[in-house]
Amino acid sequence: MRLIVSALLATSLLSAGTVLAQPCARPADVTAFDVAGLKSKLMVTALTCNQQDRYNDFVQRFRGELVSQERALHSYFVRAFGGRAQREKDDYITSLANTQSQYGIRQGTLYCQQNIGMFTEVLALAKANELSGFAAARQAPQPLEVTACAAPTRTAQATPTKR
Repeated sequence: MRLIVSALLATSLLSAGTVLAQPCARPADVTAFDVAGLKSKLMVTALTCNQQDRYNDFVQRFRGELVSQERALHSYFVRAFGGRAQREKDDYITSLANTQSQYGIRQGTLYCQQNIGMFTEVLALAKANELSGFAAARQAPQPLEVTACAAPTRTAQATPTKR
């Protein structure tokens, strides 16, 4: 297990030079980042706590929603980085896993006790579309700060006055 964590940390050192300067995130983008964070946290928990079967159950159960959110995440990176989108997204996913692993290392022996229950919670969701709300409520650590776009302001249109 320590070998996996060490490999993830080494990868993070290699990609640490990448700084993501990204545009604001639309609501669908924020949701995609939340779901990516949850998926990564569950993956790291599965590897750290020997819960691979439960992670596989999660992926199987929410496959459609995970694919949809993956597309939304990719769209964000295309909008933000154009031709570098795939490389930047890959760097983000690597950094996300590293962030999750480092968080787990800081928690030490309590990590598994505090995180295994998340599998029970997520697998208890009644519908796949509840995954995004679940992910947003969990606020998984992220390697970057995603700033939501400001809501458009409406201006009152002047109505012509009758004379």
